[in-house]
Amino acid sequence: MAETANRLICASADLANSGKAVRFEATDAHGHVVSALVFRYQGRIFAYHNSCRHIPVELDLTDGEVFDLTGHYLVCSMHGALYHPESGLCVGGPCRGQRLTPLNVSERDGQVFCVTAAARGDTEKNGER
Repeated sequence: MAETANRLICASADLANSGKAVRFEATDAHGHVVSALVFRYQGRIFAYHNSCRHIPVELDLTDGEVFDLTGHYLVCSMHGALYHPESGLCVGGPCRGQRLTPLNVSERDGQVFCVTAAARGDTEKNGER
């Protein structure tokens, strides 16, 4: 049985609308550590694996810079693929129609958290519940 665990990523104030994303590490479905991004768009926070769907390279060439000049699309710095921030759908470029891999995040008390499933046995081993 899996329970959820919250891992602090950053302060809410670190995420401006269509501004710089905050990079962090997450675990994928296979248990591998992957690069990830969290950002704010139209007042809401979103997070995805930091990997273009065309060729698996990180979206941001400069740390956290993922929005295009209009502030309405995420853009891959390598290929120019454009992704809609709310859905992760590629709407332009070589991987049109594919989606970024989303991550579950939450925001409360001025902080942003990555919400992960934690194996019950792992948390009990560490004395947590």
